[in-house]
Amino acid sequence: MKLLYKELALAAHPTSIVFAFLGCLVVVPAYPYTVIFMFGCLAPYLTFQYARETNDLWYTALLPVTKKESVRGKYMLIISIQLFQLLIAVPSVFLRKILEVENNPVGIDATLAWFGFGLMIYGVFDLVFFPTYYRNGYKAGKAFIIAAIPMLLMMVTVEGAVRIPQLTWLDSYAPPDLVRQIPILLVGILCYGCFVTLSYKISVQRFKHVDL
Repeated sequence: MKLLYKELALAAHPTSIVFAFLGCLVVVPAYPYTVIFMFGCLAPYLTFQYARETNDLWYTALLPVTKKESVRGKYMLIISIQLFQLLIAVPSVFLRKILEVENNPVGIDATLAWFGFGLMIYGVFDLVFFPTYYRNGYKAGKAFIIAAIPMLLMMVTVEGAVRIPQLTWLDSYAPPDLVRQIPILLVGILCYGCFVTLSYKISVQRFKHVDL
């Protein structure tokens, strides 16, 4: 927890903290809700750019922490932002129902499938971004561009899938359709856990060879 506190207090870009609350955008009608995940993927980019400009790596190297712990702190920060973004979307979905917001005409609604797809998008992004960044610990822009390619492809695929007549149940709040969406949510949870774990292990191994 001390690592997370240090990251929140000193290393997190203020905009990244704002992005954590953007899960509430699901109450906005006629909005492409997969864009919310893009904000969650922008958070690590901005945070690492900010860390580079403030010499956070050098400062952390002076602390009584290992390189592995340094990487772990960044992971704890980004995972917290991404999961909090989805967590705050949960009450926002119920608020959406209370406000009687109409079904989203521009793409997928905030259904169980949406949460599952979001976890998959985060997982794939993190799997590409973090290991790429920790090759040298400085080129956050390059890492983001590379990781953004699968992220954007997945976003387009998710938004387009609900236009297929056979897949309209992905966009439905009807109880039978929500039951059909549960496996997607479970697969999303599994993918996120596995991809983040694998990403962390690769990043630690690569960062061990970086000369600060």
